[in-house]
Amino acid sequence: MAGTKSPEDAYTAAPFVPEGADLSALRDAAAGCHGCPLHRDTTQTVFGAGDPDARVMLVGEQPGDQEDRQGKPFVGPAGKVLDRALDEAGIDPDETYITNAVKHFKFTHVPERGKRRIHKPPSLRELSACGPWLEAELELIEPEVVVALGATAGKALLGSSFRVTKQRGTRLEGAPSGPAHGALIVPTIHPSAVLRADDREAVYGGLVADLRVVVEALG
Repeated sequence: MAGTKSPEDAYTAAPFVPEGADLSALRDAAAGCHGCPLHRDTTQTVFGAGDPDARVMLVGEQPGDQEDRQGKPFVGPAGKVLDRALDEAGIDPDETYITNAVKHFKFTHVPERGKRRIHKPPSLRELSACGPWLEAELELIEPEVVVALGATAGKALLGSSFRVTKQRGTRLEGAPSGPAHGALIVPTIHPSAVLRADDREAVYGGLVADLRVVVEALG
């Protein structure tokens, strides 16, 4: 019927985000978030982690298989690539805060691959639904620079027109209607792109170059 809304239109984490909460309370509250259906099949919510006084906040797409099992962001192979790139660019990984635009692992099962869970990108509605958590993290951390890791994080922070291939390594302002409204954002590729690349050395070098823009922005 015309005008009928999809159930997805009501997706939002907003009712689960406590007002005035610190990071610890936010993390506890996020563990019980049912703001979209992604929570149903995952092991747990994967909230952000790191330095609460960080000048640099890194935002990825969503947890992967290992992150879902361990409950921590970027603990898999992509996280190791990112830590190495940060260090090479002149950013201490221990002095950053890292999180994801979506806090639950979205996946599918491929029968010929047995029980292996295959990553699926979150939809724009799922990004929007999880936005209140990311906005709350940004308000508490108050980073000087936010790094968008990959296309999905870029869309969450900069809007649906964002294109990582065209805008990476530049200084941009968060979308007025997004969770990072007005924040300084430097987008780059997701570190998992290095692992998938035929020429890993060149792609990794590009990641490091983009992260050096962050260092320049920090002064």
